[in-house]
Amino acid sequence: MAIQTLNPYTEKIEKTYAAISSIQASKKIEAAHEAHMKWKLLSVKQRAKFLRKVALNLSKNKEEYAKVISKEMGKPIKAAASEISKCALNCNFYAYNTEKFLKAELHDTEFRHARVEFEPLGVLLGVMPWNFPFWQVFRFAAPALMAGNAVVLKHASNVPECALLIEKIFKDSGLPKNLFVALLVESSQVEEVIRNPLVKAVTLTGSEAAGSKVASIAGSEIKKAVLELGGSDPFIILKGADLKKAVPAAIESRMSNAGQVCVAGKRLIVDKDIYDEVVKMVVLETKKLRVGDPKNEDTDIGPLAKKDILDEVLSQVKKTIQKGAMCLLGGNIIKGKGYFFEPTVLSDVRRGMPAYDAEIFGPVIAIIKARSDEDAVAIANDHVYGLGAAVWCKNEKRAFKVARQIEAGIVAINGIAKSDPRFPFGGTKRSGFGRELGSYGIKEFVNIKTIIAN
Repeated sequence: MAIQTLNPYTEKIEKTYAAISSIQASKKIEAAHEAHMKWKLLSVKQRAKFLRKVALNLSKNKEEYAKVISKEMGKPIKAAASEISKCALNCNFYAYNTEKFLKAELHDTEFRHARVEFEPLGVLLGVMPWNFPFWQVFRFAAPALMAGNAVVLKHASNVPECALLIEKIFKDSGLPKNLFVALLVESSQVEEVIRNPLVKAVTLTGSEAAGSKVASIAGSEIKKAVLELGGSDPFIILKGADLKKAVPAAIESRMSNAGQVCVAGKRLIVDKDIYDEVVKMVVLETKKLRVGDPKNEDTDIGPLAKKDILDEVLSQVKKTIQKGAMCLLGGNIIKGKGYFFEPTVLSDVRRGMPAYDAEIFGPVIAIIKARSDEDAVAIANDHVYGLGAAVWCKNEKRAFKVARQIEAGIVAINGIAKSDPRFPFGGTKRSGFGRELGSYGIKEFVNIKTIIAN
């Protein structure tokens, strides 16, 4: 795939980049390793000073950086600016909390002295997606760097400007040269990067197929891998929920970023007694969404990032309708300039339909009827993915009972499942393994060393 900025709103190629050679990639990895060897000697407090400067840089220039996100993958400008702010929040979070997270643990045992320490691994490879081109990188890079590691980034081929800009942000914020390196390599070159002896571990956010391949390569090299893959999150509305809050939240969860979010309420599971009412409300609220130029502040939904995604969404929607689902709104590509798909509402969705069984990466709400709370749980768990979920009900005890039975990495009660720097984020089943964020995320890429004195 060509490494290029193809504006999904104008459908024009803004710039094309030449992939670096394998030899050039190896030299960049060597430089990152050398930077790591010095960086790891700094105290956590010293590293934190640099991360706070990165956070300040992001906050001061978020409007400028947001424009690059919108240009490369079509995200509405207000959402892109929020993404930058979240990256700054993450940098500050780890700058202020890493010392506590990685503090040596002393154990009272029969030994004279027993402690557990946390040491950096070295150079880490991040294979990151285009849907959150800044957040996905900073989500991984901030804790990795604070732990004393170096980072090399293989970003998605359609957001090279974001990749190079992030590298520049770290450099301009005073971090040692080559501590964070963007590798403009083709997807076919990723294997040799993983096999490079100086690369100690890899993390990937992306498709199930890509995750399987990367994990296989890393496993063959006995290297740690963390995967955050697909999701088809259940968004459950039980009888007794506050529908005036639940329905807008369901639409926000599903339609954010034009539906191009892994952790999103892709399957709206509704109790049979309120099903018809919820369906009507969903259609009415979805009609209010404004589709248009991502540069406009009032745009809710921009274009999909790539033409192949647009075509795939159309195919999945059509097949779902052919199998008996009702299309109550949308269902088609919007004619004209840009990769736009109509905000779509599908009801009467059942097992055997793409909107139920697969992951639709577009602005499509699939509504499923549940006979009871138990049935809602069964439907929620009837999927290969287990990333996030949401449960809505005024009776919190009942909501907790349902939440605890759902197979997912994160469950929101009367809210929207989303990543938060304070809490571990990741999935179960085919949504991947390992965790990012929180105290658990920073410990994914450290050597947990036990030291015992007799």
